[in-house]
Amino acid sequence: MIVSANGSQPRLSLAPIADDDMARRLLTDSAAQGLVRFDAAGQIVPGVAERWIVTDEGRTYIFRLRDTSWADGRPMRAAEVVAILRRRLQQRARNPLAPYLTALDSIVEMTPEVIQVELARPRPDLLKLFAQPDMAIIHPVRGIGSGPMQVVGKIGQVTRLRPIPDPNRAADEQEDPQPEDDVLLIAERPAAGVARFAARRSDLFTGGTVGEWPLLTAAGIDAAEVRLDPAAGLFGLAIVRPEGFLATPENRGALALAIDRAALVQAFTADWQPAEDLLPAALDSASPPAKAPWQAVPAADRRATARARVDAWVGAGNENPTVRIALPASAGGTLLWARIAADLYAVGIRPIRVAWDAEADLRLIDAVAPFDSGRWYLGHACQPCSEGASQAIEAARMAPSLAERARAIAAADRLLAEDIAFVPLARPLRWSLVAPRLRTWQANERAWHPLNGVRRDPN
Repeated sequence: MIVSANGSQPRLSLAPIADDDMARRLLTDSAAQGLVRFDAAGQIVPGVAERWIVTDEGRTYIFRLRDTSWADGRPMRAAEVVAILRRRLQQRARNPLAPYLTALDSIVEMTPEVIQVELARPRPDLLKLFAQPDMAIIHPVRGIGSGPMQVVGKIGQVTRLRPIPDPNRAADEQEDPQPEDDVLLIAERPAAGVARFAARRSDLFTGGTVGEWPLLTAAGIDAAEVRLDPAAGLFGLAIVRPEGFLATPENRGALALAIDRAALVQAFTADWQPAEDLLPAALDSASPPAKAPWQAVPAADRRATARARVDAWVGAGNENPTVRIALPASAGGTLLWARIAADLYAVGIRPIRVAWDAEADLRLIDAVAPFDSGRWYLGHACQPCSEGASQAIEAARMAPSLAERARAIAAADRLLAEDIAFVPLARPLRWSLVAPRLRTWQANERAWHPLNGVRRDPN
């Protein structure tokens, strides 16, 4: 099976992994699993640990390790796993999961096969964090992991991976891996990956985002081979500079009212879901998703209401408002810009597109949630937000009980909605190109497709 993904010469190491380096994320997940991992459906399954128990409202996790060996054949011991996880925690300043690992208090070896993780505050969602490639168990010196696949060859941007026989299953229950079971993982630019798939020189391209979507039409990809994930996360505009016209919630609401979300997603695909709420569901909040004031305006009246607020601003002696929007430099970013700019111009707001790393008033947030907590959504949307909302987010982080955490998340959600610090547009657009013979590919909310879970039909 040949798989391509965005990236450049991936390798195994404990260094942080960029969100858009899908090739390295796939390699890490394949060759160096964590205590637990995600399966093809995005569900938690055993990794280095074969089973676990959670006690004390999510404050204590006890993991029993599988009969696992490193890729060089040496048995893996609890002491090594503990040392590597502790090192992961020492890298908090560089680990992208750092803001969500602060409750971890201690990781200790109980026996050569058992480790215990203690938390200062309850975190029932910890397993989904441990399943991320950023928490994979990688030997810090030899740069190897424990599977479920192993690297058997590497030339430039191409890595050959082969399944590892499961030592926990009887020999008569499994067959020895054959060369036809190998996966060739190619790290390349998305445009090259789409072209490769279109030329029938790969079975899967994964990790597609809004930025690369227009490439599908240019490459003539069959619609039946384009698979979308119902990805959970954020796709919207963060108010990063609430000054001038954007200094008040009412005017930020005018900007939110001006954007036609239905037309925006239709410009890409009818299968993309628009969104108006910050939280996709209640998750671990004590209340349903909060509604921003602008959401109460009927759809038919939204553009006129936004125009009236801009006219009031100008009528008070101000110039027509101008906003700088930071969007990715890609074909999809340009299509997104065209839709947003047309809507803002229609209500009297002059938009200016700026580079992704330039000073801006609005910045696109496009991220899949690594776990199902309102705190992740609130923390990403607050860039910045009101003092009250920031305090509520911090209260959620420090809450000593799940009930208090749920109330703090609900309060932060309500305050962010009132403040209009973030303008939701849609769910994240995540897609893959999947050959028909890959019958085990499954769409999921994590938008994650482990290589050992996507197998080719031999027929």
